[in-house]
Amino acid sequence: MSTEPKVSVAAGERRTFWPTQIWPAQIGLSETQRFLLLALFIGIFSGLLVVCFHIAIDWISWTTLGALSGRFRFARLLSPALGALAAGFLVLRVFPKAKGSGVNNTKAAIYASNGYVPSSTIIGKFLACSIAIGTGNSLGPEDPSLQMGAGVASRLGRLFQLERSTMRLIAPVGAAAGIAAAFNTPITGVLFVMEEVLADWSATTVGSIVLAAVSAVVTMRAFLGNEPLFRIPAFQLTHASELLLYAAIGVVGGLISALFIVAIEALKTRLEKLPHWSVYALPAAGGFLTGLVGLWFPEVMGAGYDAVNAALHGQFTWPVLFYLALAKLVVTLICFSAGTPGGMFAPVLFIGGMLGGAFGGAAHRWWPFPAASPEAYMLVGMGTFFAGVFRSPITSIFLVFEVSASYVIILPVMIANITAYLLSRKLHAMPFFKMLAQVEGVALPSAEEKRNFQPLRVEDAMHTLSSRMPAEGGMRLFPDEPLDAALRLLAVRPRIQVVSRLRADEVIGTLTLEDVHRAYGIAENQDGAGGASPETGPRGVPA
Repeated sequence: MSTEPKVSVAAGERRTFWPTQIWPAQIGLSETQRFLLLALFIGIFSGLLVVCFHIAIDWISWTTLGALSGRFRFARLLSPALGALAAGFLVLRVFPKAKGSGVNNTKAAIYASNGYVPSSTIIGKFLACSIAIGTGNSLGPEDPSLQMGAGVASRLGRLFQLERSTMRLIAPVGAAAGIAAAFNTPITGVLFVMEEVLADWSATTVGSIVLAAVSAVVTMRAFLGNEPLFRIPAFQLTHASELLLYAAIGVVGGLISALFIVAIEALKTRLEKLPHWSVYALPAAGGFLTGLVGLWFPEVMGAGYDAVNAALHGQFTWPVLFYLALAKLVVTLICFSAGTPGGMFAPVLFIGGMLGGAFGGAAHRWWPFPAASPEAYMLVGMGTFFAGVFRSPITSIFLVFEVSASYVIILPVMIANITAYLLSRKLHAMPFFKMLAQVEGVALPSAEEKRNFQPLRVEDAMHTLSSRMPAEGGMRLFPDEPLDAALRLLAVRPRIQVVSRLRADEVIGTLTLEDVHRAYGIAENQDGAGGASPETGPRGVPA
């Protein structure tokens, strides 16, 4: 066999495939079998990558914020500034494909690049985000882990020589593995990808994503242990009146999350208009300001998970929790808007947890009825702010549940999260990642848009018969089938019978091409050619 590589060009990318890459097909595996086997491998390799990512961040953090800042207090000013400058240089000059939000880049791979994620993105994200987060910039590792997982999936998909239609499903499989390993929560990883990245709940997709997420978490725990992301004290609902407090947390979280999105949008829009040279100076300036705040509040530097664990065990008073939440919000706004590489998940959990703890501490002091400890409100606050910012209420509920392993917490979290989600959506209709895409000049669909989109079905277009008729032989449709499936049949026959699923021998309606045109709002002009009517929308509703 020749050892010369084969080169193919698709979607503007030059890709090289070696002859050894065709072994899955050689051993007789079908496309579905290769996809499931690939999901397992994606989970294992993504889990290993996330393990290395966490070790790199911890080592850099220990070297800069630990050993160096321990000897020289003012080194805390320079560490995040130099780290952000180095990380910014890497994504701007060496690994440009690693720039931007990992969630949006993964969605772009799904909707615009047939699931293709350059392998250089994995290296770029790993190096840049390890440096930025490890040196103390207020960002998190989960968003980069999601994109690195998608990159691993894309690389393995090309290795397995999957078809183009299957390659489009590869990126979300890897994304779920990456974020599940980063959070150490397999259900949360699956739900976030299904709710935000893909917005699709097909059985094949869900099965592969679950397999990848679970294998990634198992791999990660084999190296880093079974300890959860946070060490959670026991949660209990002491009095029914507390549900009012949790609803109030939802209101506060909804208000602040909407303001947070507006602030990021306004600041990033302004910074985009600065001269080109500023893209190097802004991350360094943001890192310096983060270090300045860190002189008084060192807990806000980096991902901040150690501070959250300390707060969950009562090591801060409620006023301090409030100051920490405010400081973290400010430095995260600065770092993220300045373009420093890193993710938003960890800061959002930090801010929400500290806000919830501060609220709970104040309520524990002045609420006239029995109230739980502030630590319980921290958990609810995490999910509340997460739901308000990212508009993923289901993910936020299961995130808190997986972290706490308490069924009692589900009702308070549901009340607070849904309240925050609805209020934030009312105050600022555009979701966080959709806003980022627009600021960056990229047209990506939001998960809310895909969830709210209802495809037309046969029953929306068919002509209903006044009386039932016996069905004749030949082609037939059911009322709940998609209308695009009917178009394929109408290309063969001018009129199709519509029958009931309960009584397939009875015709309840008929469907013609004119019926389909009417349902889609297409009017026949005088020449007989189809054209869109300016007065009507896709369902015949006035535009």
